[in-house]
Amino acid sequence: MARLLVVHHSPTDTVRSLTDAVLAGAHDDAIEGVEVVVRGALEARADDVLAADGYLLGTPANFGYMSGALKHFFDRIFLEAGGALGDHGSAASAGGGRRPYGLWVHGRYDTTGAVRSVTSIVGALPWVRSAEVLEVIGEVGEAERAAAYELGGTLAALIAT
Repeated sequence: MARLLVVHHSPTDTVRSLTDAVLAGAHDDAIEGVEVVVRGALEARADDVLAADGYLLGTPANFGYMSGALKHFFDRIFLEAGGALGDHGSAASAGGGRRPYGLWVHGRYDTTGAVRSVTSIVGALPWVRSAEVLEVIGEVGEAERAAAYELGGTLAALIAT
């Protein structure tokens, strides 16, 4: 059975509503052969990443960056999960396998820096973005929850066996 790892930091009701919709989409009854593993960003480990066939990441936009919890996740797992470093110690383009990932970000005013920070780190992992980034600014309504549901379903369907 394929494994989809969902790593998120959902400290507010608005971010949590997106997380819940992503999880509902990943558990859609039409998708078979996928185990969905959910970890808070402060709980997820490199073993979780290595055991997964695809990834969904969720974060609020905090001060123009991803949440500190999601950054801490990347700091802990990066090298063990196949992250690539250049000669000067900076993130480099990863080679090898290309496991699919998706991302959702919620911000009150802007999500640009948070998206950029996640995608620059993930670019140095053996992952490939397999769905449009879901960027939600302000209140979360039915349209945003529907897009989150679709994101979860898309990633689960991509890795379904």
